[in-house]
Amino acid sequence: MQTTVSKKLDLVSFLTLLEKGGVLSPEQAKEALIELRPKKGREHPINQVASLKLKSKALRNKELGAELLSEWYAKHCKLPYVRLDPLKIDVDAVTAVMSRAFALRHNILACEVHHDGVEIAVIDPEETSWESGLSHILRKPIQRVFANPETVKRLQSEFYSLSSSMKGASGESLQNVKLSNLEQLLEVGKGADVDANDQHVVQIVDWLLQYAFSERASDIHIEPRREKANIRLRIDGVLHKVYEMQANIAAAVIARLKILGRMDVAERRKPLDGRIKTKTPNGLEIELRLSSLPTAFGEKLVARIFDPTVLLRDFKELGLDEKTEKSWLGMARQPNGIVLLTGPTGSGKTTTLYTTLKLIATPEVNVCTIEDPIEMVEPAFNQMQVHHDIELDFASGVRALLRQDPDIIMIGEIRDKETANMAIQASLTGHLVISTLHTNDASSAITRLQDIGVPHYLINATLLGAMAQRLVRTLCPHCKKAVEPNKEAWSELTQGFDLPAPKLMFEPSGCDECRQSGYLGRIGIYELLEFDSEIKSLVTEKCEVSPIKNKAVEKGMSLLRMSGARKVAEGKTTIAEVMRVASPAMEEF
Repeated sequence: MQTTVSKKLDLVSFLTLLEKGGVLSPEQAKEALIELRPKKGREHPINQVASLKLKSKALRNKELGAELLSEWYAKHCKLPYVRLDPLKIDVDAVTAVMSRAFALRHNILACEVHHDGVEIAVIDPEETSWESGLSHILRKPIQRVFANPETVKRLQSEFYSLSSSMKGASGESLQNVKLSNLEQLLEVGKGADVDANDQHVVQIVDWLLQYAFSERASDIHIEPRREKANIRLRIDGVLHKVYEMQANIAAAVIARLKILGRMDVAERRKPLDGRIKTKTPNGLEIELRLSSLPTAFGEKLVARIFDPTVLLRDFKELGLDEKTEKSWLGMARQPNGIVLLTGPTGSGKTTTLYTTLKLIATPEVNVCTIEDPIEMVEPAFNQMQVHHDIELDFASGVRALLRQDPDIIMIGEIRDKETANMAIQASLTGHLVISTLHTNDASSAITRLQDIGVPHYLINATLLGAMAQRLVRTLCPHCKKAVEPNKEAWSELTQGFDLPAPKLMFEPSGCDECRQSGYLGRIGIYELLEFDSEIKSLVTEKCEVSPIKNKAVEKGMSLLRMSGARKVAEGKTTIAEVMRVASPAMEEF
């Protein structure tokens, strides 16, 4: 295969290879050629064939996607196949290997740099004219690997654009950025402020946002350190470090985001909040909530990403079983009363809340919300945001909403006695109130309300029910492996309950789809307390959680860990994941 002549793979040759290799039948190859030949384009044959979404009997009826075709072609060419993961590639290192023009001319991209060699992804295996010259310049051996051509092209553009922007941003215009570093207090005032509208900084921010969207990140963290700043993304609940940049460039990036979020760019001494509404490359609108915080090495910024598609999901996708969904919606459709959703920060309460409101917000009802801040803008609701600087808090917001002829009032969070009292008054005057509380479980919502200062007789008069929730990571469907049940771990998880162990359990394995983590996405586990007459009889002036929980379990309430155990039995998650968020030790019997 070693040759100095450039020979690119064409569509006819690739279809012939697939037919000879038994991947496509002669009929499929002929139909693919008829459909693809008239379409003019510069796409690689692998990506052209992948666009047809054909299925191969030879490959267990799998859909022939770009990655599967790339892996097959790599084996045919006797080259190692790699699935390029931008989270695991050092952008600065790989772009230093060769120039952008060289990479584009030869359709190659460095993907890993070792002290004893360089790994380079190719999409034209028979094109080797570049190899000896580059190896001589680098003074390192080159290992050629094959990767999805579309990914190589995309990362070529992204990596070299980012590298160029970083070099431009580190020029003279940003050398004297004023950093609020505790160790540099004597230098404050010497430098000029950052021009956050600098073209290079704008490009870096655009790359960062698009990168986060494409990687399914829920949060972007920009964290200044002494000389550098870390960029980290939270994906499926786990933080991944994706880039390290100069501290002054990070300060400019934060300033740019603050401008977009209509925050005070000059104020670096106190925490600030803002929001950005933007679009993904495919046109999907996305909301970002910004929060800045002064730290020892400068201003830190976190952008929480709210995916609007959560409003289109149903409860089965969120993880509610049929019985819990029916009971929850039954409470949420009552004409009056209070329904509570409980759980710690990051447990998915907002998603469940918005999904519920979306279902019950029909044209016949007036749904009003008071939030701090408005997390997702939804045209079906009338949303109001808390503004503490003008004394518009939750309590005064509810008071105002009661004059707006509401049917359903959503309160972002019940934090204090005044807000709780307004929620009680709203429910007593014929409105349905839905809100959240920070408690460990559903039963604790009752004692939490009492701690805030709500009398027990008002709780009995208004509360319809409470649901607690947590998020657990779901096993990657592409690589999870079946194992014999761990009966000891199952007994520990289900202690106190007669729930038989499943015949098979699944464990994380790790593949390119899930970045070797074994998990892909998250799902909710739930605990629903229905506040009926028997539970009400236990709510006294100085009641405790244990009797209420015991009675609810006796009446059929499924605890968080039991909901998790059913997800384990269904092969959706693992015992370790459920125990992490809802172990028996966390329960207060």
